[in-house]
Amino acid sequence: MHSESIMKKLLIICFLLSARFGFAQHAFENEIQTFEKQDADVKPAKGTTLFVGSSSFRLWVTFTNDMKGFQAINRGFGGSQMSDVLYFFDRVVKPYQPKWIFLYEGDNDINSGENPEAIYAEFQEFVSKVKRELPGTRIAFVGLRPSLARLQNMDKQKQLNSLVKSYCSQTEGMYFIDTFSPFFDEKNELLKDIFVADNLHLNTKGYQIWTNTITHFMAEKGVK
Repeated sequence: MHSESIMKKLLIICFLLSARFGFAQHAFENEIQTFEKQDADVKPAKGTTLFVGSSSFRLWVTFTNDMKGFQAINRGFGGSQMSDVLYFFDRVVKPYQPKWIFLYEGDNDINSGENPEAIYAEFQEFVSKVKRELPGTRIAFVGLRPSLARLQNMDKQKQLNSLVKSYCSQTEGMYFIDTFSPFFDEKNELLKDIFVADNLHLNTKGYQIWTNTITHFMAEKGVK
């Protein structure tokens, strides 16, 4: 019994130390390792178009078919936030040496309570890393989209979209894609038949609107 008590105390100490010094595994480590295993089996060509971001990319099941004609790779992971893409930059962005990066982050950040200005600052940090580590790579920020499940976040989504759009309009190699307004009807009401049961993620119809908006931009800018 005495040895069991000591062991429990040691386990508690190890847990506290891991929490204090960051030894605990990152929430998305397994997903990133899965990407790395896939890349080891079939190494993607450098200079591709990289899609990186949260579940709106991860759940894009028709991505391969929708991106026919484009050299694109999808690295959406979990319910990630801007800070997660920064954390895994050297493993989920840099190795691909992409010509274009399509980034979708900020939605989960806002929903977790982070303010638009803080997310915008992280976005600028991401841009700085790209310019430093991947000079010449262009970035398209896929604007935050609305959802029935997060109606309370729409004003903050608009605020972040506005901040990023303004920045992109003044910065070479930076672009903003409006994927907010396409989800509203002629009466300016949010479409209700574009979501799966959780009212957050897109269904087939929703992804068709999403795809059309993004691929139109890609064709217009000559993304290959």
